[in-house]
Order: sequence, then structure tokens, then C-alpha cells
Amino acid sequence: VQLQASGGGLVQAGDSLRLSCVASGRGFGGYVMAWFRQAPGKEREFVGAITRTEQNTYYPDSMKGRFTVSRDNGKNTVYLQINGLKPEDTAVYYCAADGIYSGTRFSDPDRYQSWGRGTLVTVSS
Repeated sequence: VQLQASGGGLVQAGDSLRLSCVASGRGFGGYVMAWFRQAPGKEREFVGAITRTEQNTYYPDSMKGRFTVSRDNGKNTVYLQINGLKPEDTAVYYCAADGIYSGTRFSDPDRYQSWGRGTLVTVSS
């Protein structure tokens, strides 16, 4: 599956933003979808994931509360809603897809077979 993320841009602190990631190809519903981000000079960081059928969501403790992952299988799209943006949220946000593994190791980047190019979110103070 090929992924294309969009929706990033320059926003003010406190704003909200919804990122989208559209998947091409068939069988989108069979993929676990995740969002990661990478800030300048920092390692890639897991933001959240959503499972295939049940659409359960998983977040690291650091992302709970302001980040929401959702999906629309009819539109082959996964979303990341970010509320209350902070300057430290400035990063390139990537979507990723896993069509193979089971289990809950969602934060492991090696789990994912496909990655989008990323969309840049810049938050000014």
C-alpha cells in the first residue's frame, strides 16, 4: 500500500489540526495504521495507532489527551486530530501501515511495511 499524508502547515499555539493519510491500493481495512513524528534533531516518536477491524486506538502516555487517531475504511484514510498544539509538537508527521503482524507492539517502527512521506507541522508560540 502507498500512503500520502497531508494537512500539515504553520499554526499558532493552541490551535487544532487534523492530518489525513490516504492509502492507495486494496485492502485498507486489513492494515493497522499508525502515526509517528520526528522533530528536528530528535528520533522518530510514536504518536498513536488504530487497529484493523475493531478500530481500537493506542497511544503512549505522552500523547494521551490531545491526539486522536481515527480511520474511515470507506475512504482508505486515517486521521490524526491534534488539539491544543504546542511549539514542541513541531515535527514531520508520518503515517505508517502494517498488514502482517498481530499483537500490540504498535510503537515499533519496524512493524510497519509502508510509510508515507510525512507532512510538516510547525507550531509558533
